[in-house]
Amino acid sequence: MSNPIQPPKPGAALPTPPKGWPIGSYGTYAEAQRAVDYLSDQEFAVQDVTIVGVDLMQVEKVIGRLTWGKVIGGGIVSGAWLGLFFGLLVSIVVDNPLVPIVFGLVGGVIFGVISTTIPYAATKGQRDFASTMQLVAGRYDVLCDPRSAEKARDMLARLTI
Repeated sequence: MSNPIQPPKPGAALPTPPKGWPIGSYGTYAEAQRAVDYLSDQEFAVQDVTIVGVDLMQVEKVIGRLTWGKVIGGGIVSGAWLGLFFGLLVSIVVDNPLVPIVFGLVGGVIFGVISTTIPYAATKGQRDFASTMQLVAGRYDVLCDPRSAEKARDMLARLTI
């Protein structure tokens, strides 16, 4: 991201659209990656190749319903792990290693429950589900520098045979 208040520094690389001739278009990133890998295996100069995601979409996959029990349970588990980690670190330098481990676990559980329940309560039931977010493309174009695009296109034609 750029800062609207300060102009970019001289010589700083600004985002630019990709350049090149299309040598292939694929429905998935894995297919586009396979095409570039094939070119690499054929000892083609892959530094001239770019994979471009076209028609970008933000996809939110719902993975489950959130309840108070799940929120509190998740806070207990994540807080316990964090507290155990810090407790073990401190136990390395003290005489009685059990004390920092116990304090770490208890403190971690308390911190974990607080840090998960407050944001959940703040939503007031407006978002009672858990999800993951991905940025995906409708298609993936493989572009190549014009000086070697024809050779690359011919090589990729052999890949589909």
